[in-house]
Amino acid sequence: MVQKYLSKISGPLLDRIDLHVEVTPVNFNELSSDRAAEKSELIRERVIKAREIQIERFGERPDLHANAQMSPQMVRDLCKIDSAGQILLKKAMEKLGLSARAYDRILKVSRTIADLAGSEDIKLEHLAEAIHFRSLDREGWAG
Repeated sequence: MVQKYLSKISGPLLDRIDLHVEVTPVNFNELSSDRAAEKSELIRERVIKAREIQIERFGERPDLHANAQMSPQMVRDLCKIDSAGQILLKKAMEKLGLSARAYDRILKVSRTIADLAGSEDIKLEHLAEAIHFRSLDREGWAG
């Protein structure tokens, strides 16, 4: 039934959504774990720092405030990936049948993940995480 509903959502509409995240129920063992979770204050600080990086990045452009607002040309200029990243992204594009719009979205999200990590460069793990956020592009993602 879920698959039938999802099939009604067009590809071009899904392309315009940056993050696709499937939220699954948390099992009891995880809920009752003594493992310390990251504190909200630390997450907030990381987000503020990432936003400051983006404000500085777009300082000459008062109309831009976040990576999501980058034009395709800016994505090419500011979201450089190394050869290993290019290979990973090429494989993901082919395997998932992603569009050019999805390609740009992945690069923008990976740039944001790198900013959150305090990294000047987009590393392989940032790119892999951004690709992972394209779950609606995968067939059968909802079971």
